[in-house]
Amino acid sequence: MLPAPVVGRKHGFRRSTSPYLSLSGNLLARSRATNLAVLGLAFIAGLSLLLNLQLYYFPSAHDSPNSSLSLLASLPKLQDNLEHLIVVPGHAIWLGRDPSLRAEPSEWAFQSYQASQDSSRLDVFFQHIAHAARIAVQDEKSLVVFSGGQTQRSATTTEGESYLRLALAAGVFPSTGFSRATSEDFALDSFQNLLFSIARFNEVTGHYPSKITVVGYEMKRARFLELHRPAIRWPEARFEYIGIDIPGDNSVARQGERENGYLPYVADLYGCHSFLANKRRQRNYSARYPPYYLSNPRLAALLMWCPPDHTAMFTGSLPWSAEHATHLQREK
Repeated sequence: MLPAPVVGRKHGFRRSTSPYLSLSGNLLARSRATNLAVLGLAFIAGLSLLLNLQLYYFPSAHDSPNSSLSLLASLPKLQDNLEHLIVVPGHAIWLGRDPSLRAEPSEWAFQSYQASQDSSRLDVFFQHIAHAARIAVQDEKSLVVFSGGQTQRSATTTEGESYLRLALAAGVFPSTGFSRATSEDFALDSFQNLLFSIARFNEVTGHYPSKITVVGYEMKRARFLELHRPAIRWPEARFEYIGIDIPGDNSVARQGERENGYLPYVADLYGCHSFLANKRRQRNYSARYPPYYLSNPRLAALLMWCPPDHTAMFTGSLPWSAEHATHLQREK
């Protein structure tokens, strides 16, 4: 006779029917899942803590939460001892290689309205460059920023880069290894010359300047002092404008500056509406987009400021207000 079948046997094992053992198994299974979840959360929390500690003790050069660590690793050491920004606004693009030919019109790319340039006018561009270099040599805490974008269709470089290249080729700095000069390659007008140069200074040094000197045309002095500086709320006591004009009668040029520069900015303080905005678009032949929204997140609100009321002053937070106060405290 065959043995009676074993009830509940499966694959040679007896299935337990004890409610205690069944409940215990369920609890143990849930405990294992809970433990795994806890371990996972602990791992994530530990990783987050390590990343935050790294950012706290080794902050990025630009204080930007969106900056790529691999990108930051490719940047040179910051020149964090510099305090004085010297801005040279560009007016054309030098195409040459021989600095001795810098007064030749064929060596430059101009706006259409600048087509009739003579050697005396071109020499003023170089005087701006050379004067800024002399200030920089005397002040070891200064950085020269040659500012201006790719404003000419016939050129593949920028005003700022070409000014810097001319400065180095002409030997206006004491050595070829002079490191306290750079270019700002995106500005399309005088307001951007000032604001973008401040942003560029921060890229090079990791902080904002405590003093600004602009070297440009004398006829543009009022535009910078009365309009651009107040628009960014830069302290008047820490702003200087040095004007160098073309020799001779400049009455026509001064009238043109008033009608096409000063008065339009009076009506449009940030240059982002109608007439001035159109000038920027016409000069941006290569569709360049400035990087300062990323590299200077503390300036993002000002960089994007374009009020419906064309003359409404920006009232948001500005980094140099705090840095100016810190600098005054250090002087005491």
